[in-house]
Amino acid sequence: MVNKKLCLVSLLAVSLVAAPSFAETKKNTKKPRAKPAVTAPARQPQPKPSAQTPPPVSPAVVAPVAAAQAAGVPFETKARSAFMIDLSTGTTLLDKDADRPIPPASMTKIMTIYLLFDQLKKGAITLDTTFMVSEKAWRTGGSKMFVPLGKPVRVEDLIRGIIIQSGNDAAVVVAEGLGGDEARFADMMNRKAAELGMKNSHFLNPDGLPAEGHVMSAHDLAILALRTMQDFPEYYHYYSEQEFVFNGIKQGNRNPLLYDVAGADGLKTGHTDEAGFGLVASAVRDGRRLIMVITGLANMKERSEESRRVMEYGFREFETVKLFSTGQTVDQAEVWMGQASHVGLLADRDVILSVRRDERQNIKATTVITTPVPAPIAAGTPLATLKVSIPNRPDMTLPLLAQAPVDRLGFLGRIEAGVVYLFSGAPAPAAQ
Repeated sequence: MVNKKLCLVSLLAVSLVAAPSFAETKKNTKKPRAKPAVTAPARQPQPKPSAQTPPPVSPAVVAPVAAAQAAGVPFETKARSAFMIDLSTGTTLLDKDADRPIPPASMTKIMTIYLLFDQLKKGAITLDTTFMVSEKAWRTGGSKMFVPLGKPVRVEDLIRGIIIQSGNDAAVVVAEGLGGDEARFADMMNRKAAELGMKNSHFLNPDGLPAEGHVMSAHDLAILALRTMQDFPEYYHYYSEQEFVFNGIKQGNRNPLLYDVAGADGLKTGHTDEAGFGLVASAVRDGRRLIMVITGLANMKERSEESRRVMEYGFREFETVKLFSTGQTVDQAEVWMGQASHVGLLADRDVILSVRRDERQNIKATTVITTPVPAPIAAGTPLATLKVSIPNRPDMTLPLLAQAPVDRLGFLGRIEAGVVYLFSGAPAPAAQ
């Protein structure tokens, strides 16, 4: 009689506590949709959580990941510093001394235009607003828009004069119109740079003419280009215009990629004796947008050739691979004491990678989970982690969520499950 009571107590205990201490380790044979070259997710055991704690879930670091660096044979460039990123995934395709502060020359004007676009978007000015041309602006040397002394100039003309003609005089007109003078406008530039996360930039003027301490990094220039596209899509088209006539003078856009690289649509060149020849450029093909920054080239010809070579490298050597779509079932988890024996695991976002074309065969996706998962389970609960591995790269991870709610078994169902587990070591089938 005592033994029967002990047995009953044991069954009750097993049926009322959380999942038993064992982990699912079977290989999932489901392959990512339409990607046969990618290894299917495999289960990887982890230490057990306590009865009340859900399975551990790593923070989502899945693409886009700005810190991800594509592996492979290093790409050599003549540029003093260089940076290229695939915006479809946030993957860095090229990084050569990209965080070193350097004189940016006229690439500075991307920030001047950013602040002008910002005022347009806020409604503080319009494209027909005019700014007066001061003597200081009129006398500014270097590349010029040839603004007339003491005359008003429309904001839209100033935009084209800065972007297409790289007018230093136009940049000063904008600085005085928005900030009152160059010094206060430089303060506006520096505040905006800090807000955008540009950690290696400091501005002293709106045009990029040489000034000790006036610096940007290639990485910061890419950040600024990206934010220009994201924040002001309605104005970005000015960067793709190839020529502009003002004051009877026709000038062409100095960006060489606009003329002979498919999909190129921006942004800005720069040159001083100290800085050399540089370019911030972007191009889009088949849904992939790249941003490229190169600096410190020897002359215009070298800038033109090297920028074309770097951009074509990004499109030719890399491809975008979509492993899973938002809401797609990636795997399933075994459930303990639930009305269903298993629950689907969903990706909460698209899982897209930029990889070298020879890396596709080496992509490995692994589901990291402790099973069985104790019921009840609410739909959308993080239950596992998808780990995506590519040789010589940091792993990328994201949470996998419960596809549907799973209620806990009733009292008798838990007793039955406890009996099955006690004698067989396996959870009982779910209630039908």
